[in-house]
Amino acid sequence: MRHRLKRLATFFASERGKWAIKLFVCAVFAAVLTAGTFIYGERDPISAAQTQKFQFSVPAGLPADLWEALIPKDNPLTAAKVALGEKLFFDKRLSVDRTVSCATCHDPATAFAESNMVAIGIENRKGARNSPTMLNAIFNELQFWDGRAATLEEQAKLPLINSLEMGMKDHAQVVARVREVPEYQREFAAVFGNEGITIDTIAKAIASFERTQLSGNSAFDRFIAGDQTAISESAKRGWVLYNGKARCITCHAFNQSSPFFTDFKFHNIGVAAKDQNFPALVRRTRQLLGQSSEKQKELMDELALAPGFSELGRYIVTKQPKDIGAFKTPSLRDIELTAPYMHNGSEKTLLDVVKFYDKGGEANPNLDGGMRPLKLTDPEMDDLVELMKTFTSDDIRRRVQSTKAQTRAPFPQ
Repeated sequence: MRHRLKRLATFFASERGKWAIKLFVCAVFAAVLTAGTFIYGERDPISAAQTQKFQFSVPAGLPADLWEALIPKDNPLTAAKVALGEKLFFDKRLSVDRTVSCATCHDPATAFAESNMVAIGIENRKGARNSPTMLNAIFNELQFWDGRAATLEEQAKLPLINSLEMGMKDHAQVVARVREVPEYQREFAAVFGNEGITIDTIAKAIASFERTQLSGNSAFDRFIAGDQTAISESAKRGWVLYNGKARCITCHAFNQSSPFFTDFKFHNIGVAAKDQNFPALVRRTRQLLGQSSEKQKELMDELALAPGFSELGRYIVTKQPKDIGAFKTPSLRDIELTAPYMHNGSEKTLLDVVKFYDKGGEANPNLDGGMRPLKLTDPEMDDLVELMKTFTSDDIRRRVQSTKAQTRAPFPQ
């Protein structure tokens, strides 16, 4: 026995013995892992939810590489996160009286915009701006009509606590409301791990869902790709006008790398300017925004939707005189489906919009230098309208036609 033990000791001291020990340790470790898999399942569900990449196909006509590049490194898309964001987007419990969700003003039944002139929040409170479509929002350089949010995450936080929109007292109240829901407790733990439910993770989930809502695959996309039969002769004449006499291309820029019909910049075209006392509004805005540095974003958000102040546009954000009355150039994709138009919903039809531009906008001291009378004929205006209808996504049109409009019935308690 002693002799055998001595031989074993000599073997384990050798190189072959050392390798045998290593193999034994690895085998034990593998057995432990196998036992864990047998007991707890093939994959840890939390890890799966946090790492399973969202599989997505970018619609024809949109740059897939740009879409991929615009997904933030600190908020990667996963299937579980997108699904959670979708639930939050449609959840009325995120408003103080449980009657308004994000989808109330960005309704899939109206191409993620709404049919009211201006957004209507809790208790039928009216803001001062029309709700723009959320489609293709991932491609926006800045969010909101005045660009007061730099990211979709930042944008998602503000309507929750705006008194004219969802009306929560503060973000702490939003978090508490979400934490009340057992389903959300489980899903946030799965998607965000130890981060759990915070205003940042709520915003990240909503923003992730929004990044997947794209609009492409329009008749115009097929035309640009080479199909001359994709649009009518009237629309083709409209495209010539768009790039020439009508001067639409100046601000509603289009090219293969940025096919969104917008320059993403801010312009004063005179919408509602005739009714405003801009100097007085500027003075009062500077006073209000100079009072507190702690809640600048919240105060800015309130002013953006307040009657009168809203018409200052980009100025509320930059405090630059050149930005008085300037608003972001909207994309024209799906424009046929998102009436009424302009930042205040003041133009009812596409023909009304063309006529507004034809007269050179509304004169005011801050009018954009590119605005001037176009002298379009009635047939030319009709051709431009026909062109804009070709910007409608076939997929979005089908979704609009098959989707039931959102209601304001309270979420049952």
